[in-house]
Amino acid sequence: MVDTWQVDTILLLGALVLISGVLAAKFSNRIGLPSLVLFIAVGMLIGSDGLGIVYFDNPEMAQMVGIAALVIILFEGGLQTKFSTVRSVAGPALSLATLGVIITSVLVGVTAQLLFDITWLQAMLLGAIVGSTDAAAVFAALKERNIKARMGAVLEAESGTNDPMAVFLTLGFIELILLPETTIWSLIPSFFWQMGVGLLIGLLIGKAGSFAINTIRLDSGGLYPIFSVAFALLTYGTASVVDASGFLAVYVAALVIGNSELTYRYSIFQFNEGFAWMAQIVMFILLGLLVFPGELFRPDIMLNGLLLSVVMILVARPAAVMLSTIGVRMQWRERLFLSWAGLRGAVPIILATFPIVAGVEDSEFFFNIVFFIVLTSALVQGTTISPIATKLGLMGPKKDTPHHSIELISMGKANAEMVQFKVDADAAVAGMKLKDIDFPQKANISAIVRDETLITPYGETEIDSGDVLYILVASKQEKALRKALEAKKKR
Repeated sequence: MVDTWQVDTILLLGALVLISGVLAAKFSNRIGLPSLVLFIAVGMLIGSDGLGIVYFDNPEMAQMVGIAALVIILFEGGLQTKFSTVRSVAGPALSLATLGVIITSVLVGVTAQLLFDITWLQAMLLGAIVGSTDAAAVFAALKERNIKARMGAVLEAESGTNDPMAVFLTLGFIELILLPETTIWSLIPSFFWQMGVGLLIGLLIGKAGSFAINTIRLDSGGLYPIFSVAFALLTYGTASVVDASGFLAVYVAALVIGNSELTYRYSIFQFNEGFAWMAQIVMFILLGLLVFPGELFRPDIMLNGLLLSVVMILVARPAAVMLSTIGVRMQWRERLFLSWAGLRGAVPIILATFPIVAGVEDSEFFFNIVFFIVLTSALVQGTTISPIATKLGLMGPKKDTPHHSIELISMGKANAEMVQFKVDADAAVAGMKLKDIDFPQKANISAIVRDETLITPYGETEIDSGDVLYILVASKQEKALRKALEAKKKR
């Protein structure tokens, strides 16, 4: 009876936590507050220093759950990113993800050494922990904001690829602290191994995953999204087993899979988006439970954390952006925006658990400082991204929902899909009558939505710019259909 009662209580609490998280996400969008702040607040509220509903003081479990959640979040972010977008910003994004992290870590570390009575290695460890921007925070912050595509692409590509550098630096400094015989030079080969092999594993498993999803015919369409997540976990696990960068491998594999022609593409994308939201909710609430507000909001933690936040936001991050983008064709206002939009989030908090688990001296103090820095970054930078972008003239057109494929039939090899496509003004089909459009033989427009009005199509119907077309097509003809839809008008 006791065991049954405990299970029932855990399930009830789990349901309340998820409902609270979903409502917090909705509320955060309305007030422009990053959802991670509200998720963390929920965790603090129900924790032992709040209402006392849940007592949680297990950094090992928080670390494990956090890593698993980051894998899901990185995978979903990579799926949604286009190769063409990444290629166009690869230079500045990779420079920020490597050199930028090092510069930020060093400047924050120097400040920490001046503020606290700690060794240089401990100071550099603290700098490394907060050195990277956070994929979960950046993806969530940009998802509903119409920041210009180039700036959003740089931030997303940077946050998706800079975690490996922060992890490497954090683990490297922990090793230097705990194993005095270790030298910085001995860590350099490890860096190239982690990055190079992580990239290779991501490419190989991404290709294998795309092939498997398209080739293996499963009995239920609901299995394909689960199949895709399995490849995300396989990628991270494989990379970690050979001491390569699991986070880099996952992001690369997701890029490869997301940019491939996939069967059940819509189901895979929708499932992973929902799964990533659940991962964020669970991760941030758990991290909120891990911190004790009575220790976090002490005067010394708040004062020192605020000083480090000011240095990181106003000195370290701008210096990293300016130095990392030397030689890159970029306007000063774009550099200024990138300097301001370097959000910190779950990654620094999870990395702050590594010294605790390893038994590094003063690690509990580091954790509270890092937590306060993350809250400051989310509250100050996260709430002002849109106003700053507007002030700098970097807001783009309102984001449109991309065209998706809605799978209707799955009977053996006889697959059909419903493709949703929004017609741009420069699309070749804009202004044409349906009877004049050269669609593939097994493609039929089932419905047209125009200005939120449903139109039944027939041969004389003319396609207007802004129309949303719903086209039923045999899966084998989907590629030809997309080619016809994405053709541009001749000038």
